[in-house]
Amino acid sequence: MIKESRGLPQEAISAPNGPVSVQTPAKFEEPRLRAAESRPTVRYTLEERHLADRVQEAISAQNAREHDVFLSYARIDGYEVAGELRGHLEDLGVAVWFDEIAIQPGKSQSLQMDRGLRCAKAGIALLTPAYLAGRFWTERELGALLHKPTLIPVLHGVTFADVADYSGILPDLAGFETSRDSVMVIAEKIAGAVLP
Repeated sequence: MIKESRGLPQEAISAPNGPVSVQTPAKFEEPRLRAAESRPTVRYTLEERHLADRVQEAISAQNAREHDVFLSYARIDGYEVAGELRGHLEDLGVAVWFDEIAIQPGKSQSLQMDRGLRCAKAGIALLTPAYLAGRFWTERELGALLHKPTLIPVLHGVTFADVADYSGILPDLAGFETSRDSVMVIAEKIAGAVLP
């Protein structure tokens, strides 16, 4: 007898003291990203899947952190999408470090951002034309995130060719694109990578 429990099939097997329920993975189902893929609307491309697996593997080796993700964006052209992404992620249970909420007036913005970067398991870089134009804060944040296997690029209003012109490192990474998926779907994909 097989039944579902938290998305995993359970099989009842005989034991000396009565039947025991054992969780068994479904056929051909990979153990990673099961939560996100259980939603029928979420489909990863092969590149996105590799990105999400890499992030999830790196996060699983980390100690507990205050936030699941640090959201880096250029306010000029990324504020609305960043706010929408933050809202969807939080609705999915992802703890997001977001400057508008986390920065306290009267304290060093630089030190607060550094702490946010340290206290997050992963970093989302919302890459927009203004972000790629090289603003001080976004360059600083991206510089810190580039050295981590938990960088999650989200492209909005730019292409991978634009990103290649900006950086010789970023084109090697996969990323999520708002031209292909809604912000909600991207949030679901990110949640599948960063949540246990």
